[in-house]
Amino acid sequence: MALSYKARRRWSLVILLVGLPIYILLASSIMTWLGRPGILIELLVYVALGVIWALPFKAVFRGVGREDPEAQGRD
Repeated sequence: MALSYKARRRWSLVILLVGLPIYILLASSIMTWLGRPGILIELLVYVALGVIWALPFKAVFRGVGREDPEAQGRD
């Protein structure tokens, strides 16, 4: 079931305002649990975790920054 534009905008806000801070805490907890690896390894892990969190939500974020495509016919 495809989400409407307004639903995608709402879900993207929820994901960014609630989900992302939780994910940041989880990622920093994982890094604390692993100890202090070398700076390059730590950088690679943070970059990988920074990209991985958005992959499941790609469909939600797609086209959210553009104008509402359904509003074009409502003038």
